[in-house]
Amino acid sequence: MFKKIVLGTASLLALFSLAACGQSSDSKDTSNDTRTLTDAQDHKVEIPKKPKRIIASYLEDYLVALDEKPVAQWTVGEGKIQNYLQDKLKGIPTINYDLPYEDVLKFEPDLLLIGSNGSLEGGKYKEYTKIAPTYVVKNGEDITWREQLEDIGKVLGKEDKAKDVEKDYDQLVDKTKTELKDKIEGKSAVVLWVTNNSAFMVADTRSSGQLLYQELGFDVPQLTKDISKKATADFSPVSLESLSQLDADYIFLVNSDSGAAMFKDPLWSNIPAVKNNHLYEFDGESSWLYNGPIAYTKMVESIHDVLK
Repeated sequence: MFKKIVLGTASLLALFSLAACGQSSDSKDTSNDTRTLTDAQDHKVEIPKKPKRIIASYLEDYLVALDEKPVAQWTVGEGKIQNYLQDKLKGIPTINYDLPYEDVLKFEPDLLLIGSNGSLEGGKYKEYTKIAPTYVVKNGEDITWREQLEDIGKVLGKEDKAKDVEKDYDQLVDKTKTELKDKIEGKSAVVLWVTNNSAFMVADTRSSGQLLYQELGFDVPQLTKDISKKATADFSPVSLESLSQLDADYIFLVNSDSGAAMFKDPLWSNIPAVKNNHLYEFDGESSWLYNGPIAYTKMVESIHDVLK
């Protein structure tokens, strides 16, 4: 009898122990835990440790690189999306770039990542915080994609993954520079974007310009230097007359207007890089107009493919 009581008591204790373990496990469920982080506008934000419903308009590149998917993806108007990310974001519904309050509410996010201070004008930050924790990511002219990636990595508890992404990218750049050494050293290049029969040139320290000149080591053409001095955005307008004086060895053209009249103009066909068949064309759906680790990776791969 005593033996049965002891065994019964032991069984009960084991059950209580298992139950306690279960409760302990639930209490440690990090999906309900939060951390307090300070964002780019000095807000103290209670961040869920494992957010499951993220909206990060125009920051999707970073989410995908960190193996995350948003509940809605950036768009402008009807159907303009980041096509180069669609192998990972296919089927994800869109939300307009300015994040209308009612649309954000509809998606029931548990975390909002905001990529620019300007998008919060008019008291929007306070409105968004009524829906979900709202974190403003490092942003501004002098902030690189690496800094943004690391900031988002910190928010998502994926600092190590962010470092791995950067390491992989740096290895790709080094490999490309080595393999294309004869095509890069002493050679100049430029990125042009043509849309609505107008040409725009990337500045030397911004977006793909930073990639061409600082990372890969192409020389900066004089026209690019001149335009960069007054640049207030990634791409600055440039006239066809100015382009006719362009002394670049290579032109990487992001063509959003394949039927543009300027392409039939003798001034265009007499540009040295065009005459020498060193014009390399990419459509407007490519990654050249965007920022982020995946966008930059695809740009490097594109340059390698056309110059190898």
